[in-house]
Amino acid sequence: MRIALLANLKDNAPQWDGMPEDQWDDLDGHKTIDAIIHALESGGHHAEFFEASILQPFDIVGKLLAYQPDLCFNIAEGHWGDSRETQIPAILEMLRLPYTGSKLLALSLALDKPMTKRVLYYHGLPTPEFQTFEAEDEPIDADLLDEKTGELRYTLFVKPSREGTSVGVTAESVVHTVEELRGQVRRQLARYNQPILAEHYVQGRELTMGLIGNLEPSQSARRVNERAFTNVLPDTLTFFPALEVNMEMYDPAEKGVYTNKIKVELADDFHWICPAPITPEFEHELRLLAGAVFRVVGCKDIARVDFRLDENQNNKPYILEVNPLPGLNPTYSDIAIEAQKGGWSHEKLINTIVELAAKRQGVGG
Repeated sequence: MRIALLANLKDNAPQWDGMPEDQWDDLDGHKTIDAIIHALESGGHHAEFFEASILQPFDIVGKLLAYQPDLCFNIAEGHWGDSRETQIPAILEMLRLPYTGSKLLALSLALDKPMTKRVLYYHGLPTPEFQTFEAEDEPIDADLLDEKTGELRYTLFVKPSREGTSVGVTAESVVHTVEELRGQVRRQLARYNQPILAEHYVQGRELTMGLIGNLEPSQSARRVNERAFTNVLPDTLTFFPALEVNMEMYDPAEKGVYTNKIKVELADDFHWICPAPITPEFEHELRLLAGAVFRVVGCKDIARVDFRLDENQNNKPYILEVNPLPGLNPTYSDIAIEAQKGGWSHEKLINTIVELAAKRQGVGG
């Protein structure tokens, strides 16, 4: 097949005076692009990279019409807007070009962390209590406050609501008092210009689980509420071994938080344990939860679900978020490491995504 790889390179991103240093940490580098192109070519495909922008000199629409791909391999993050990850897929649908990965609604939903949590709550899936703030002085929900003292009932974790790669996540994201909460909300509103999420901080281990495949239509439409914890996993989904971030290997100043610094500045020295040291029974529980999240968000082909284990509740797993557009760098991306530990090469991971997307959309016979 002729495959167009669509992504946004950090080198091509807009720049301006006073831009936050982490503005484009979500975007890809040349090593990731080169690795995916190599994987696609090893699978017998003709592959070419295109910067995912309609602006000159990139002109993605004109270049795709000229290239006439059979399939687009989409990892475009976008630059602007609440639903920036949907912009390129929307263009592809207008051009009637099939693409890999989740569709518009799932991409938009997953990028909006509070909205994702509302969907998880509706389906009875465990995710920390939360509140969003669009102003520093917005009233704090009563159920987050102690009636007698007026202080926070429990520690909160503060982060931007529509970012990836832990943008905005630092050790200071953990707040213990109303004053700390107000200050962190104020700083993040000014820096990121978007609603800020404050959720119950889950003290404990951080695990992530990648999965690949697709659900049958009858499975996708099913309500999860009463069925999320059945013992039957869909045989059309493949779950990779859970990966644990080995926080003991990082500076105590990170306070046990999987920060943006760890994901970006220290990416080439990433400390992880995979498979994570958990029992088969517990891994099965995580798979049930990950599969349920995949279902209710409407993911396609591939996704990664992130968990924290509450050490104060016998390691009860809480769902932090789902990423239907996970990083695919073969060296340090979580899901690539998990796949490798599951016996998959990077080439197999990339080409299986292609096969799944092609079958789902009737591409290539």
